[in-house]
Order: sequence, then C-alpha cells, then structure tokens
Amino acid sequence: MQAILAVTVPFFALVLCGYLAARQRVLPEAAIPGLNAFVLFFALPCMLFRFGASMPFAQLINPALIGVYALSAVVVVLFTVAVTLRRADGRGVDTKNAAFGALVAAFPNTGFMGVPLLVALLGDKAAGPVIGTVLTDLFLTSSLCIAIAQAGPAADGAPHDSVWATVLRSLRGALSNPLPWSIGLGAALAASGLELPGPVSQVIKMLGDAATPVALFTIGAVLWRAGQHAHSRTPVGQYLPVALIKLFVHPLLVLGIGVLLRAAGVPMPEFGLMVLMLAAALPSASNVSLLAERYGADNGRVARIIMASTVLAFVTFSLLAWGLGVGRG
Repeated sequence: MQAILAVTVPFFALVLCGYLAARQRVLPEAAIPGLNAFVLFFALPCMLFRFGASMPFAQLINPALIGVYALSAVVVVLFTVAVTLRRADGRGVDTKNAAFGALVAAFPNTGFMGVPLLVALLGDKAAGPVIGTVLTDLFLTSSLCIAIAQAGPAADGAPHDSVWATVLRSLRGALSNPLPWSIGLGAALAASGLELPGPVSQVIKMLGDAATPVALFTIGAVLWRAGQHAHSRTPVGQYLPVALIKLFVHPLLVLGIGVLLRAAGVPMPEFGLMVLMLAAALPSASNVSLLAERYGADNGRVARIIMASTVLAFVTFSLLAWGLGVGRG
C-alpha cells in the first residue's frame, strides 16, 4: 500500500492544489479555460502521441479489451438511466439529467488523470489499454448518452433532432477532439519507421512532460468552477448513488464481463483486464460538467457527482490497486 500511496497521494494532492488555488482566487477563474485548452490541445496530445509512437499497434488497440470496456460502459449507462429516471411516484430525474448522470457514471477521467496515473503505477505497458478506454468513451459512451439525453422531451416543447442526427453531431465532436488524432499520428509514425527531427521531438517531449501536473491542477480548478456555476442545490440522494456506481459498479462490471468472455474462450490478457478495472475505478471525467452546461442539463448535479467521485476515489482507487496486488513485486 505504501508504494501505491506514494503515487496516488501526489496525483490527488495536485487536484486539491488546483481546487484551492481557484477557490482562493490565486488562479483567476478567467484563466481556467486557458489551462484547460493548454492541456487538451497541446500537452496531453503530445503525451499520447509519444505513447502511440512507442508501442506496436496491436498492443495499442486490443479488440478484446476494447470490447469488454465498451460493453461494460453501455451496461453502466443503461443501468444508471434505469435507476435514476423519474418514476411514477415522482422520484428521480428527467431523461436529459438521467443521461448526463449516466455519462459521469460511465466516463472516467482517463485523459487528464488515468493515463499518467496508471502509467506511473504499472509502467508504460499500461498505456495501450488505457488509450483504448479513452477512444471508447470519446466515440461510444458520450455519443450514446447525448443521444439518450436528446431523446427526451425538450424543456420548451420544441422537437429535438433525430437520434441519428444527434449521434452524428456527437461523433463530429469526438473527431474534433485532438486526442484520437494524436494517438493515430503516433501509431502512424511508429508504423512508418521514421523519426522526428531532434528539435521537434524535444518540443513534443517538453509539452508531454507538462501534461500530468497541469492536467491534475486543471481538474481541481474545473471542479471548483463547476460548483460555482451550478444552478441548483442537489439532494445527496440524487448524486451520491451515481458516484458509487462509478467507483464500484463500473470496475466490477469490467471484471465480470472480462471473466465471462475469458470463460467463453476469448483471449483476455490478465494485465490488460486489470488496467481496465483500474481505469473504470477512476473518478468521473471533470469536463462532463461543461458538456452538461452546454446541453442545458443540471450541471449542479453533475458537478456534485464528479466532486464526490473524485474525493472518494482517493480511498477506493488506492484500495482496489492494493487488492489487485499493484506494487507488491
């Protein structure tokens, strides 16, 4: 456990630093979008580009592992919507908010936190399975949840676009994200056998090295900002159960589906399945609160789910890593 805490404590401490810096106005709120843009468009793509260029494509994209993770994400989404959707007795939330609650239940913070954390815990070989989860969440999980959100009645009674139009818009949004392109460009460079010129490689290395600390600091700042812009006070019963689904149900589903597929004869690398479990046990992605705000969902509820999952994950993630034998040899 000491070896695990030696990695997790600094990671979560940097998140706390970002939160406190924003809360105490040391970091102006107007600077938070700039930090987020630096991580999303410069630092993190360079880090993922380097991972993509450093390993064989088969290790980067494993269909069996992606299948396990994709199936578990779909089940988590449908389960969360089912248990949180407003019932006949009036309890629960509407379709749009059930969908965005499902998105934070199924979408871990793999980009900003998961890739560097799991690589720090398990080594560079963990990057392949984690990158597979990033691609799955960008293209499948987010598209599915936005489609469900748009399937419900609009607040003003206006008709929504068709499901296919919504899915296509979501996919276009995923394709505008620089992370998949950076992974693909790295893999293409590795397949070509070419090398980047020294100065270019050094710039990419410097930006990639900045990704981890700045991304973690930004998570904390974004969490504070999301709380400040929340438009409602959310009862504990509407956000804590969803955070617990994220931290407990999601990784257990990954394990269960992986074990079932292995029993059915599907080749399932043990190490890769462990990485998927740890990725699923990460807190919810912090930028979902911005997406919820854009679509007119209750971003206060989403922000509280993310905050609760982030606070609790320090304990739950560390215990899961210890239970899986990480750091014991």
